[in-house]
Amino acid sequence: MILLRRLHTKSVPRLYSVSSELLDSQVLPRIPTHELLARLQYVSPPKPGLVHWMPMGMLVLNKMKQLVHKHMQDAGAEEISLSALSHSDLWKQTGRWGGAELFRLKDSKGAEYCLAPTCEEEVTHLVQQHVASYKNLPLLFYQINTKFRDEKRPRSGLLRGREFVMKDAYSFDVSEAEAMRAYETMSRAYAGVFAALRAPCVRADADTGEIGGSMSHEWHYVHAAGEDTLFECTDCGRTSNVEMTPSFPAEDAAESSKTSLEAAVAYFPTIDRSTLVCAYYPVSRAFRPAFLRETVPDIDLSGTLSEEEVLALFRDEATIIDKRVVRIMDSRLDSRSNLPDFPVKFANRSLVSTLTDVPLVEAEEGELCAHCDSGTLRSSRAIEVAHTFYLGDRYTRALDCTVEVPGADGTVSRQPVLMGCYGIGISRIIAALAEINRDSHGLRWPAAIAPWHVTVVDAGAQEQAHEVARSLGDMEVRLDARPSVRLGRKIRESHAMGIPLVLVVGKRYPTVEIEVRGRQHGRSWETVREESSFDWIVETGASHTKHIVDCANAPKVAAALLADM
Repeated sequence: MILLRRLHTKSVPRLYSVSSELLDSQVLPRIPTHELLARLQYVSPPKPGLVHWMPMGMLVLNKMKQLVHKHMQDAGAEEISLSALSHSDLWKQTGRWGGAELFRLKDSKGAEYCLAPTCEEEVTHLVQQHVASYKNLPLLFYQINTKFRDEKRPRSGLLRGREFVMKDAYSFDVSEAEAMRAYETMSRAYAGVFAALRAPCVRADADTGEIGGSMSHEWHYVHAAGEDTLFECTDCGRTSNVEMTPSFPAEDAAESSKTSLEAAVAYFPTIDRSTLVCAYYPVSRAFRPAFLRETVPDIDLSGTLSEEEVLALFRDEATIIDKRVVRIMDSRLDSRSNLPDFPVKFANRSLVSTLTDVPLVEAEEGELCAHCDSGTLRSSRAIEVAHTFYLGDRYTRALDCTVEVPGADGTVSRQPVLMGCYGIGISRIIAALAEINRDSHGLRWPAAIAPWHVTVVDAGAQEQAHEVARSLGDMEVRLDARPSVRLGRKIRESHAMGIPLVLVVGKRYPTVEIEVRGRQHGRSWETVREESSFDWIVETGASHTKHIVDCANAPKVAAALLADM
């Protein structure tokens, strides 16, 4: 009977071990997290930007995938799997073939492909091939697979690599109202994923960037190691990426600095080429062209024309009579500021208008929120782990993805399908959680994605350790019965690996010790303890807490502790 039970008790992986250096609480904190993941054998990077997933890493990765699968399917999304190779034709039609981070390749016949970093083109083409009527909508597809990006400076391990595991989802709807409902459905699903991971995650207004569309949100873990900057307003509470945070100068500095500021200027045409937009901003600040859209909705920010080419559109004397100029001054400038010379001669000055007090540069800590005009902006560093976009017809119009829609008068017309896309960086979340949860003893995984929940340590009671491991039921358990490793080292290795609980079975059996390693986000276990009729002793140490109970009650105690992790 004991032999049969042993066969069903999983042991720690064969390569499970931690070097003595990593068990030194003075050394470990100085090791960067991406290096720590490699040295603990979660991953093994063969080259910068590339990753091999080791057995421990696969346990976490698969848990993360399962969690996302659950929330996608609960949201009504259907799983698909698109080819990792994407033909250049579709990308050229959408204008994205020239992207700087595309891995491009040719087959033996010279046909051009890329390794897909995202799949908007392919999934839109798929729907275009298979959907002809509005009756086939809505659609909500998702996939989880490896994506590729020609990252010029791969760094920080899983946070910025050339390959990454990603969940990407795509919604297709016939009306904007339905598309917005799909967007909110996916946003709720994302909130569910992050709630299960127990670390606070912030949703921030974001720029749509190269992917395009009219609205997007990023999901971030606030942490000093992050590469992004978020701003939160102390009054209205709006949170946004620096790229979407217009600001006014703090009142005490607004007037005093204007006359001394050196100004730079950037030139843009409107889409119909009828108006020259001149944006003036302080040389010392980072200019954000996207802020101009609030004032000039039809501005062309594509960047396809050089400055000289833009100005040439407004130097032709034959057509100048029909052209207009809009000069836009950043809030930190006025007519007293040192402005560049105007490069275009306009005979009719009535066609030149000037707008002042428009925020055009990146916000800084302590400036005023431009959305509510009253709150102060507070900045924080953050790690982006997910991004949602409302794309509208950005891709469906370019790729002729249309459906027949009946009008109120009974006529039928073809309309572009409205689209949203939703990405979660699976491997990126793993790296971020490792970063924000670690301490001087190693990693601390949330229970939802920990390699396993409980390490049962055999401390000289081999048969009993197997019995206790078996008794833990639905919990994921690994037995550490390595004869050559001492008890203290087994416990410290489990702590370094980030396993939430260690259960020690030794000479005091049937009394066992459950040592808490995971970060506790609640105290519900205290209620369970108060309502229990058995002895439950809690010993709080400098770094870890022990729960001492009879082995018969260990399953209940362990389950209560895990519920808070």
